[in-house]
Amino acid sequence: MKKQGSGSIISRDIFCILGLPFDTVNLSETSTLINSNIDQKQRCFLTTPNLNFLITAQSDSLFFQSVVDSDLIIADGMPIIWIAKLLNIPLTSRVAGSDLFDKLSKQEKQNKKTSVFFFGGQEGIAEKASQELNKSSQAMSCCGFYDPGFVSVEKMSTPKIIENINKTNPDFLLVALGAGKGQAWIQKNREQLNAPIISHLGAVVNFVAGNIIRAPIFWQQCGLEWLWRIKQEPGLWKRYFFDGLAFLKLLTFKVFPLAIYDRKLKRSDFFKTPAIINYQYEENSNCIVNITGSIKHENLNSIKQVFVDILKDKPVDVVLNCSGITYIDSAFIGTLLLFQRQLNQQNCELLLQNLPKHIYKLFNLNNVLNRFNF
Repeated sequence: MKKQGSGSIISRDIFCILGLPFDTVNLSETSTLINSNIDQKQRCFLTTPNLNFLITAQSDSLFFQSVVDSDLIIADGMPIIWIAKLLNIPLTSRVAGSDLFDKLSKQEKQNKKTSVFFFGGQEGIAEKASQELNKSSQAMSCCGFYDPGFVSVEKMSTPKIIENINKTNPDFLLVALGAGKGQAWIQKNREQLNAPIISHLGAVVNFVAGNIIRAPIFWQQCGLEWLWRIKQEPGLWKRYFFDGLAFLKLLTFKVFPLAIYDRKLKRSDFFKTPAIINYQYEENSNCIVNITGSIKHENLNSIKQVFVDILKDKPVDVVLNCSGITYIDSAFIGTLLLFQRQLNQQNCELLLQNLPKHIYKLFNLNNVLNRFNF
């Protein structure tokens, strides 16, 4: 099974929204990527952050890391799209996990159906979803299901359970354990699982089983799917209420100030300075990277290539000298999150040094001050 390498920094077009990275892909592009990974037997940890993911990641560092460690991150929530539009980030449409699964299940018949394993869900739901999928889908078949019950991540990660999943040889392992537990279970077991695609899509198993009916398209497009969900699952009201309050706080103290400050910087000479990057290794094996000028999505490829070269060269700690940086956008911050992730996988660290005050403010308003070492 092939793994994503350092080249993913270059291949992924990624932006940061309130501290989380997102790939700028639409529904059609995402389904193509998923099919390609299945065909090539290449691992893909797919994560679909919605507003609840966004809020939970603010205070749960392990949950945050599970998103950053993902190989494909799609925006499953209209509030995320609204923020992107306000900040001029090219996330133009929501890619709901349920829409993606539905598209994959209804695509034209291939030589071989995509095999799906349902892991989790309420008692009896995974089995019912399995029956319904095998009955109705022209492109998918369920090769197995398992409900571990309300136990710890450790107890649902035994060698026996992992072996039983792998024996079915699934193309798509769909996890439904609740976002926190589901992401933690995937993080713990992903290297031992042989499924090319692994994703926590909690509501999908209920939709496939027919246990819950999705909101009408109009409700989805207006960002009111949560009201429909509360109607069918009244127990969700508390989660949506507190997520809504947290969202309003982030809008007030992060998103709106960032939108105003970013527009101000784009009208200044800071924005026009050419970007230059170079690096050298010190005697103590640290790598010093010097970046000057305005760093934005349009000129990011040369910087991405330097990061890839460093990762391929030798495992070293990297010090990024930011004293000459005049402007950064959320694409650069998203790239930094990926670069730091891959450095950490090599047991190395990233240190940001000598940030000008206005660059430090941009890191703060993008909600990533606690994600980097300064």
